[in-house]
Order: sequence, then structure tokens, then C-alpha cells
Amino acid sequence: MARVVITGAGTVNPLGHDVATTFGAMAAGRSAIGALQIDGLDRLQVKIGAQVTGWRGDFDRADLVWMDPFAQYAVASARQAMAQAGLTAVPEAGVILGSAGGGLQTVDDNYRAVYAQGKNRVHPFTVPRLMASAAASLVARDLGLLGPSYVVASACSSSNHAIGQAFQMVRAGLAPVMLAGGSDAMLCFGGLKAWEGLRVLSETACRPFSKGRDGMVMGEGAAVFVLEDRDHALARGAPALAEIAGFAMTSDAGDMVQPSVEGAVRAMEMALRDAAIPAAEIGYINAHGTGTVANDRCEAQAIAQLFPGDVLVSSTKSLHGHLIGGAGAVELLACLLALQHGVIAPTAGHLADDPDCPVNLVTQEKTAAVAAVLSNSFAFGGLNAVLALCRA
Repeated sequence: MARVVITGAGTVNPLGHDVATTFGAMAAGRSAIGALQIDGLDRLQVKIGAQVTGWRGDFDRADLVWMDPFAQYAVASARQAMAQAGLTAVPEAGVILGSAGGGLQTVDDNYRAVYAQGKNRVHPFTVPRLMASAAASLVARDLGLLGPSYVVASACSSSNHAIGQAFQMVRAGLAPVMLAGGSDAMLCFGGLKAWEGLRVLSETACRPFSKGRDGMVMGEGAAVFVLEDRDHALARGAPALAEIAGFAMTSDAGDMVQPSVEGAVRAMEMALRDAAIPAAEIGYINAHGTGTVANDRCEAQAIAQLFPGDVLVSSTKSLHGHLIGGAGAVELLACLLALQHGVIAPTAGHLADDPDCPVNLVTQEKTAAVAAVLSNSFAFGGLNAVLALCRA
């Protein structure tokens, strides 16, 4: 089987509108969580989030009629990734993206128009804008990708599932190049109101693995990567950012919202086995780390069970918020930061150690020589996806 490397990365997220800016914010532990600016805020109990601000995509008006914000973020990220990889046209390439909500801003706007404003018509392109597959279709259209293209929807594991499936395609020789990542934009009134109903949102901050944590904070944005057959990349002289060595996806087949220690352990074990990397060689884990009481306790106990040493752990959701279907993609940037630059993105908002969360949590700026990492995603519905990466 082929070895698979990442040769390009792009992002639009609350920390920055490109990879370099995002790396800088992650390294400094700078949080983008703050007061929300959205319609209907007065009817929401939770008034904080991590928004993409000050960004204007380079799109023609004719393109924008098709593009909900989640699709705009995805296309802009894909363009950046292709530019860094030094690729212009690879017709046989495809794109797999993760998105849990699709065009929720479009859904919200049109429900408001019909039910609140009494309008009898919606925009003729409402369906193409709201469908989750719009992001993959628009990326393929924008970059001329004729290979396998689709969207994965598996809640908070969507991005890792998408990246993992693209990795498997390249490794199996089905395509020399694939674009993969994820995008979501749920910071609209309807999206936040739905999450409020679950009572898992914090009104103050995201404090993963900390004593006193009280919930997650929503974010938005995207990240997209160029995954390439290593020999293909070497032949054209393209430098690799990292190598994807293994991937695992499992189901807890249990509770729809409660996490499972056993499920998390099994997913990480299988990813290590697929990568042929011993647990002792993992230097950093980018945790799912949502900031909820149950998730962090279960994930921490799973990590402690499988990694008896002092493996470094952090959750960048404390910085950019929970991007839901786009979470794993933006969090993969923290893994590249660790592998390429030896910088561990710290966890913000830490108040005190929680004895229920026995992990070696990074809470301050830190450098470390890291040769291999894991990126965890554990979603509602018991859908787990773990990526294992190493230095290229």
C-alpha cells in the first residue's frame, strides 16, 4: 500500500483566515471565544461563541448565490491547500469533506422568511445551498476535481471520518491525490437554539479537562488538506508537512449522547495498530476535549488506560470553539504544528486539575520534540474516528 503524506493545508476559522495565522494563535494559546454578534441574540441564553470575523472570501457574485457560509469556508480553505501543495489541475483527484449541519445559515434564513415574515417564496437555490454535499461539489467545481467527491456526516467526527476515508483511498491506490477536511457554520439563531436544548453549552468559557468546567462553546470554520501518495509527491519535489500513518473508526453502539471509555480506547488502539506505532511513541494527543463533564472524564480515563506515560494532551476547542463537523479538520492543524515546529497548542481556560481527568494537560506555551501524534474525535451517537500521524 502507498504511504500517504499531507502536502498542503488551508483554513478559515475563528483563530485566523489562513494556516500561518492559525498556527500563531494556537502557539500563543490565544482564544477566539467571545461575545456573539448574530440575529436573535436576545432570545438566546448562551451569548458566547467563536465566530469567523473580518473575513471576505474572494468569490464572484455568480458563485455566491450557491454558497452558504460553510461552503465558502470550505472552498477558500481548499484553494489555500492546493496553492501550498503546488498543484493546479489534478483531474483524477477527488474531495471528501465532513459537515454535520450543512447550510444551516440558509436553513435559518429561509425558515425565518416563511414562518416569521410570512413570505410564500424562498430563493430558488435554497436546496443547493443547504445540502451538506454542496461543499464537496463546490470544491470539486472550483478546482476541477473529477475523482470521488462526497460529504461525510457523522456529527463531531465528520472531519476525521472524511480525512480517514480519503487517506484510505490514496493508500489503496484509488487516487494519487485527495482533498479532505471539514466545514460547519452553526453559529446562527436556529443552530444555537438547538444546542441550547441539549444543555451542554457553557455561558462562560470552554475549559477542557479542568475542574469547574461546565460545557462546550460553539465555533465555526473549515480546514482542508491535500493528501498525496508519497511517491507522487516525491516525484514532483513537493515537501510533505506530515505523514498520515493510520486511521480507525468505530461505533460504541450505545447511548446517543453519553461517551464511552471502552469505545475511545478501542478506537485509539485500532489507529495505533493500523499505523504500526507503539503507544509509547506517541508524543502528543489532540484530544476531542469538549469541556463537558462527561466527555472529558471518559476521554481522559481512556487516554490514561492506553498511555501510562506522560503523553502531552491538549484541546484546542478552548481556543477556536467546537466546530462540530469541522472540528477534527481544524484540530489537525494543531497536530501539524506539533510535528513540524515542535510547538504544542495549549489548552485555555484551565482553572484547576480535575482528579477525574488524569492527563498530562498542556495549559501554557510549550515546545517539545514530537515524532508521532493522535487526533481524537468522539461524536454523539458513539461514532469514533482517530487519526495517527508522524513526521514526514
